[in-house]
Amino acid sequence: MRLLTVLLGAAIIAAVAAVVIVLPDPPSDQRSAAESSPTENASPSATGSAFTDPCGTFDTGMRTPYAVTGYWLRPTSDPCTWRKQLEAIHKVGGDTVIRLGTGLQARAIDEEGRILDSERQIDSRYAPCEEQGVPCALAAEQDLQKANPNNRVTWNYVYRTDEHFGPDIFRCPGLERSIPVGKTVYYRLIAPEDGTDDPGCDFTTKAGNYHVILIAAAAEDSLTTLLGLADRFHMKVFPALPLAPRDPAQPTRADPTHIGTLTTLTRRILQDYGVRLGRRDSLGGVYQPFELQMRQMTYTGGGEEDHPTLTVYAEQHEIVEQELPGKPILVSPYLDARKKVSFGATPQQVAQGFEALARTGVGIIAPQDSRGTGKVGLFWPDERDDPVDDRLKPVVGETTYGTAYHGSTRDYYRAMAQAREKMVQQGHQVELWANVEAFEPSATQPCGAQGTRGATDKDRLDTAVTMTGRYVSKVISYMWSDFFTCGAPPLADQIAGDWNRPIPVDGIHKGRGIQDGLEIRGYNLGATRISLSWEGLPAPRVLDVASVGWYDPAAVPGLPVGIQTVWVPVDWAEVPQDAWIRVEITSADGRAAAEPLHVHAT
Repeated sequence: MRLLTVLLGAAIIAAVAAVVIVLPDPPSDQRSAAESSPTENASPSATGSAFTDPCGTFDTGMRTPYAVTGYWLRPTSDPCTWRKQLEAIHKVGGDTVIRLGTGLQARAIDEEGRILDSERQIDSRYAPCEEQGVPCALAAEQDLQKANPNNRVTWNYVYRTDEHFGPDIFRCPGLERSIPVGKTVYYRLIAPEDGTDDPGCDFTTKAGNYHVILIAAAAEDSLTTLLGLADRFHMKVFPALPLAPRDPAQPTRADPTHIGTLTTLTRRILQDYGVRLGRRDSLGGVYQPFELQMRQMTYTGGGEEDHPTLTVYAEQHEIVEQELPGKPILVSPYLDARKKVSFGATPQQVAQGFEALARTGVGIIAPQDSRGTGKVGLFWPDERDDPVDDRLKPVVGETTYGTAYHGSTRDYYRAMAQAREKMVQQGHQVELWANVEAFEPSATQPCGAQGTRGATDKDRLDTAVTMTGRYVSKVISYMWSDFFTCGAPPLADQIAGDWNRPIPVDGIHKGRGIQDGLEIRGYNLGATRISLSWEGLPAPRVLDVASVGWYDPAAVPGLPVGIQTVWVPVDWAEVPQDAWIRVEITSADGRAAAEPLHVHAT
C-alpha cells in the first residue's frame, strides 16, 4: 500500500522435529515497539474510563480485543473523526496507529515564480503564498540574490501536510520563515544543493546553489491532536516521514537525485518533533512510507550495487537516529509470490531482501501479507494442488495454489523470521511484524470512493492471522479507513461481534511430563475442544482441553499480545508417517476457528 494508497492520495505471514517446521521460541529481544503500552504485557482489559469534549463522550475501554493491534489511518481535518476512529480501533484491541504520508516533489515555476503542477498549470495549493505580492518561490530567490548576486536556485520543491511546525524547523531564520495565509501556513526553507544543510547560514561570503522547499501546512497541528488522543487511549502513533520523490524511469524506486533535499526536509521536521514531541510516550516511532517490494536486494552502505531505494532509506533513517534517538522506524514492504511475473520472488529471495532492509537502520519490518492484492495466497503445503480462492482468480486466473505461487504467506514469514534471527545476531535490533491486508483484489463490494479494492470478511482475516504463525511479534493491518468501516456489516462490526472466536497460529509436537502431545498457540484458546483427523482415521479424535489438556493464558515472550498456549495428549505412534494432521479448534459455545492448523508428521 502503499503504491495503491499513494495513487489514491497515498503484503504475511513446519514444526520442530516431527511436526510442522517451525522456529524455536523467539528470544526476549523480539518484543513489540508498542510494548510499553499498558496493554502489551497482559491480556487486554475491558476496563477503561471515559472522557467528554466538544466532540462527545468517548470510552477508553478495550471491550472486544482482536488479534490485530495496529492500523493505518488516513489523515483527516476533522478532529472529531480522529476521536471516533481511535475509540473504535481501541475497542477492538488496537494500541498502535500509523499515519499515511505525503511526498516531497520537485516542481517547475512559471516566469512569474508561481509553482506549477504536473500538468504545468498553476498549482492552486501554493498559489496563495505571496510575500509582499511576490510569489514565495520567487521571493526566496530574490532574498538569496540580495545576500549574494551570484546565488542561484536550481530546484524548487513542495511538500504538503496537515501538521503545524514550531520554530525549530528553521535553521537559518534570516532567510527562512513562515507565511500564514488563512487556514494555511506556508514554511519557506532554504537547502544547499549539496544537501549539507550548513548551520552556518552564510549566504553572503561565497555564492552557492540552493533548493527552495515550500511547505503547505496547517494552522493547527493534527499530530499534536492525535498524540493527545493516543495518550488517552494508551496508544502509540507512528507519523510518516516525508515520502521520497520517485525515479521517473522506474516509479517503483526512489530517486537518489533528490536525496540531499529529502534528508534536509526530514532533518528539519524531526528536529521540530524532537523539541516539541520527542518525550511524548504516545510517539511510538516514525513510518517510512516509500513502498518497495521485498525481494532479493543488496545494501552494503556505499557499494555501486546497492539498491537505490535502500540508499535513500538509509540516509533518512540516519537522520531519525540522530534526531529521535530510541524511536524505531517502521517500514511495510509488499510481497509478490506469483510465478507468472518475472519479478515474483521466492521465500529465500525475500529473506535476502529482509537482511538488506535491516541494514538500513529500520527497527520494525512489517511485510504486507499481500493476500489483499492477490500477490500471495493463504494455503498449507498439503493444499498446493487445491484450486485458488475464487477471490484470487482476477489476479492469478483459474489455477491451483502451487501453480500460481512460489509459496504461501506462512512460508514467507518463516523465511523472514529466520533472516531476522541472523540479523539480530549481527547486531541489527530489528523486529518482524505482520501487516495483514483487510481487503480483496477486486471490488465486488467496493470500499471507498476510489480504487478497485473490495471488502473482505472476518473469516478471511482470521485465516490471514493464522498464517502468520509464531513468526511475528505483532499483527497490524492496512487500513482502518476505509477497509474496516465499509460494507454491510463493516469489518469492524464483524470483529466486535465475534472477537473471541479461536484463532490458532501454530502447533508443534511437544511432550509434557511423561506424556507426548501437541502444543498449540493462538488466540482465545481457553475452554476449547481440539479435533484431530488425518487420512485413514475412521473418525476425528476430539479432546477437551479443560478435561484432558492444559491451558496457559500467560503472555508468550516474543509473540503478539493475546497469544495463549494449550496442550493436549497425543500418541504420535498412532499417526502415520508423513501424514498431515488437520487440527480444528472449537470454542465452548460451538464456534470453530476459521482456519484449522495443518500439522505434518514426518
